[in-house]
Amino acid sequence: MEIEGRDFLNTPPKKTVRFGGTVANTLAKLQKGDTSDYELIKHQLSDPDIKDAQIISWLQEFRTCVTQLGKDHEQLIYVVLKLPWLGRSQAVVEEYLAFLSNLVSAQTVYLRACLRMVVTNFAPNLPRTFDHCHQALQLIARYVPSTSRFLMPILSDKFPFVQKSSRTLECYVHNLLRVSVYIPDLRRDILELIISKMLTLDVSAPRSEIEEVESGAQQDANGASQDECLFDMDEEEDAPLDSSRADGAVMVHPVAERLDTMMAVLLAYIKDICHVNGSLDIEKTKAVYRDLVSVFDKVVLPTHASCHVQYYMFYLCSFRLGLAEAFLDHLWKMLQAPNQPPVLRQAAAGYMGSFMARAKFLPVSTVKACLDLLVPWLHLYIDSQDAGSKAFCDINLHGPFYTACQAVFYTLIFRHSAILEGNMKKGLAYLQGLNLERIVMCQLNPLRVCLPAVTNMFAAITRKYQLVFCYTIIERNNRNLLPVVSCSTGGNSVSTNTNPLDTFFPFDPYLLKSSGKLIEPIYQVWEEPSDCMIDVPKKQVRKGSMEEEDDFLHGETPQGDSVVGMTPGSYDSHLHSPRSFGSPSPFTHQHY
Repeated sequence: MEIEGRDFLNTPPKKTVRFGGTVANTLAKLQKGDTSDYELIKHQLSDPDIKDAQIISWLQEFRTCVTQLGKDHEQLIYVVLKLPWLGRSQAVVEEYLAFLSNLVSAQTVYLRACLRMVVTNFAPNLPRTFDHCHQALQLIARYVPSTSRFLMPILSDKFPFVQKSSRTLECYVHNLLRVSVYIPDLRRDILELIISKMLTLDVSAPRSEIEEVESGAQQDANGASQDECLFDMDEEEDAPLDSSRADGAVMVHPVAERLDTMMAVLLAYIKDICHVNGSLDIEKTKAVYRDLVSVFDKVVLPTHASCHVQYYMFYLCSFRLGLAEAFLDHLWKMLQAPNQPPVLRQAAAGYMGSFMARAKFLPVSTVKACLDLLVPWLHLYIDSQDAGSKAFCDINLHGPFYTACQAVFYTLIFRHSAILEGNMKKGLAYLQGLNLERIVMCQLNPLRVCLPAVTNMFAAITRKYQLVFCYTIIERNNRNLLPVVSCSTGGNSVSTNTNPLDTFFPFDPYLLKSSGKLIEPIYQVWEEPSDCMIDVPKKQVRKGSMEEEDDFLHGETPQGDSVVGMTPGSYDSHLHSPRSFGSPSPFTHQHY
């Protein structure tokens, strides 16, 4: 049926049923003190059964008088901003986006309110809804150049609590990363926000706890009780935990599951940003690398005992050898820098040693180049100390030296076979040229400070190839288990039978199942030398525990509190934390 050329059945009426006058007349009456129509408009806009045609009609009127909607009318604007425009017809979405554009252009006082309204909808929703949210933010950013300055605090404030469901966190992180694509000025801040939140989860889920829960689930079909974990996932009817992932890689430990989900999103983002049509885009990758290294320095490096978040750098560096070399060079410079706090220098060394040992994509030539920087640095340090009054074993006086020693020992444990492979005579000559015996025999006595597992494995390997004979020193150190005296601002403290070199192995085996699928192909697992008699006592390891055969350090490192974003001053009070180990590292020339 058609009336005056209009399809009556399929076209909404030109006017909708409503009460009161137009918006313009209502505002004029309000100026004269008559609030009746004003309150009526607010009431009609709040109707939960409001129709698409009504929303469109109201928005068109508001657009015609947007210049009159100043600060005095914020209550009315807040009602308009609560209109259910998402999930409506395309006509409603387009009209609402036009209204937002007009509003922020004419009345910047409402910019924050508009941004908050959009960001609130980053909660679990339909993909089309997210598309419309980003369309709105892009329009606002186009009309208000200062949008990024106001948006970042809102993105931070609206970040869901870390005990929310995996789905809620996944949606929010995904949408934040989408924002970074079209507002690139915010990328570094967004990455810092996301990684900081992930670190909060990471340090609250110690490796031992994840292993215990996951291995318990393997033994018990019902799984370990999630109620006993540090955080309990909120019950959210709109976003239940997806226990039927396509890859089947669901973590039983609820905190680990949330972290796994967020890590998977972050790693996918890094890959997508760095690649164009399947090929690595060098310039884009360099820009992302600079942002991620900056975040690493600011929030990851000072965080003690994180287990997984730092792997975003490991993954990024696997894209191209030049990235890995640049990362090693960055850590090497930090280790050398005397103006850096010792705790950060030791952390940098820990990252270097662990990275050289575990990065499967790192060729032996790069490892040797790093050792060629580290080992001479150790010899120079010994030269500067041997004749002085401080030539004795003290972790506080010589912390970076000891972490550098342990990094070298740890790297050689993992990489000695590759160095010797192909040409044994040439490889042995290289290892002999490092003059490791001088380092081991020096008065600073690094074998007394390094973790026993590292010391014993290093001693066995170097004895086999007649590089160093460590056992005399090890036995002497074992006989002289005197308390280690350390000087600090609080006076002398005595610690007995503890490992004073309490830094950590940042690239210990990765436990998260879903995101771990991206790490597994580029990760060097521990392969115990079959031709070496290793005098290392075997630890009793629970059957079914993850990576139980990977790590010869299993159970060696102390367990304790984890600290996010520690300052150098606060570090000493938390010196007994999980899985620590430090070591210095190398690279002198940045190549992309």
